[in-house]
Amino acid sequence: MRSKLSLSLLLYCSLLIPGASAQDWAKTRLEKSPRHLEYVDVRHGNRTVKCYVAYPEKPGKVPAVLVIHEIFGLSDWARLLADELAEAGFLAIVPDLLSGTGPQGGGTREFAGDDAAREAVGKLPQDQVTADLDATYDYLKAIPACNGRISLAGFCWGGTQSFLYATHNAKVQKVMVFYGTAPKEVSELKKIAAPVYGFYAENDGRIGATVPDTSKNMQTARKQYDPVTYPGAGHGFMRAGDAPDASAPNKAARNLAWERLKKLLKGSCPSGKPLVTLRLGRPVRVAANTDTKHTHGESPKCTSPPNPPRGFSPPLSPASSTPPGRTTPSRPTIASTCPASSGPGSSSERPAVSATWAASPTASPSWDRS
Repeated sequence: MRSKLSLSLLLYCSLLIPGASAQDWAKTRLEKSPRHLEYVDVRHGNRTVKCYVAYPEKPGKVPAVLVIHEIFGLSDWARLLADELAEAGFLAIVPDLLSGTGPQGGGTREFAGDDAAREAVGKLPQDQVTADLDATYDYLKAIPACNGRISLAGFCWGGTQSFLYATHNAKVQKVMVFYGTAPKEVSELKKIAAPVYGFYAENDGRIGATVPDTSKNMQTARKQYDPVTYPGAGHGFMRAGDAPDASAPNKAARNLAWERLKKLLKGSCPSGKPLVTLRLGRPVRVAANTDTKHTHGESPKCTSPPNPPRGFSPPLSPASSTPPGRTTPSRPTIASTCPASSGPGSSSERPAVSATWAASPTASPSWDRS
């Protein structure tokens, strides 16, 4: 099942994502980094996994992030992302999961181009990927600068791998899934111990179409899953939005997602159950001009509606309409407000997220405060 999932995602990514080989802009930015960046060899069994490590310029021990790369392997952008995480104060490591598979027995850099790397990724045994991630996790935890709190962040193929790995390693603190899919079996999802945060693109129909079922399955498994969809963005928007020629929607999505990622890793958006959960819905859709300092349900400082009586349904927004023959609103809209950050031009309160869900034909939204 997992191999079929990886192969189908690989085919989708190869058709959808622009080539990642021309990343001179990422290389240039890395060359200017003042932080300590290094390659290390992580050995386990008969394998040697080449990893890229980025150290923050901070005293003492810090939280760490295990980054799982896209289908392009350990690209220049993947290394740049590690450096950006280090700039934000985190210890970051990116294993080259193509280590040992190159034409000369090396890794990503030995492949002639993106197509060759994609093909090699598609042939990786899942057991080997999991073992490589285990070894990388253990190496990262043993680094003296690591405080033992390790989160995952995976992108595209790596996003799917981060979901899978969370079912295997119950010690990870938080799981960041960027446009990846989840295991379909609820029995697998029940093994996840960490909260899972999803980052999705509006113009990514195939991946986006899986999110409602993932939400339902994670709810059945009684696990936290907070997906957010970014309007106008395409698959791979974190890399595409980082490039100098980024489209406006991809750039906006990347910036919003980056701020959310940092806040989640820093703990300003604490893990645990949201204060208010709207069941059976689609992922939150964040507008590009909203303040995402606190995402609804991720901060105890957010002002949430009072606990409504059983059977309560949110009122229709002015733009909503009720289809003939139905009493349940098709798109109830709920907004939470959070204290704005202080500073020139800041207001006392502003909408943090305008979250829109679509009720299912057979079930109306229900509230749960726990």
